[in-house]
Amino acid sequence: MAESNEMIINLVVLGRTQTGKSAAGNSLLGSSDFESHCSPSSVTTCCSLGCSCRISGIIRRNGCELALRVRVLDTPSYPHSGLSKEQVRDTVRSALAHHFGEEGLHLALLVLRADLPLCLDERDHAIQFIQELLGPTWKDFTAVLLTHADKAEEAGFSEEAYLHSASSTLLSLLSSVQHKYIFLDNQKSIIKEERAIVLRKLLNFVRQNNYQVLPLKHSKE
Repeated sequence: MAESNEMIINLVVLGRTQTGKSAAGNSLLGSSDFESHCSPSSVTTCCSLGCSCRISGIIRRNGCELALRVRVLDTPSYPHSGLSKEQVRDTVRSALAHHFGEEGLHLALLVLRADLPLCLDERDHAIQFIQELLGPTWKDFTAVLLTHADKAEEAGFSEEAYLHSASSTLLSLLSSVQHKYIFLDNQKSIIKEERAIVLRKLLNFVRQNNYQVLPLKHSKE
């Protein structure tokens, strides 16, 4: 809480190159803070923090409407085309402590593409990386963001049909994070109404977690 009439949620986006990680961050912020474009190599090489304007009409607590402010930390991809795993991990760990060290992290968003299958090795590498960043309680503070959901829809998959046909690899990952997942339509996510739906789902995850935050003051050790 920043003020009695305002709530801030702190998020970090993690994922592979070209999953739409930076674009997802921009959608959550309702801005274009983060560089995002198609590239044969990893675009993001350092962490950067974006903060939304005050958003109304999203959350109420104790019968009163609160303004919401979203803070998103964009990160280099892992694996990265120009940085080692250790370089990415240390860069992200340092940025998390710097930006969220006092307030804590509400959610890490693992960004995956809904239009591409999730391989076992990719899942295991992603889980290992998040565990190294967040520690043993990572499952409580991680949600999956499935981007390019518009392409899955174009292929004839509703969300229900998509999950019914999903691989055991993806389903086990979703199960491990207590089914905290969101489909993000890359064509519609910047529309105000669509953004509000996504933010409400994220807030619901935070609420299910009793508004707890992951402390990060000691994340540089």
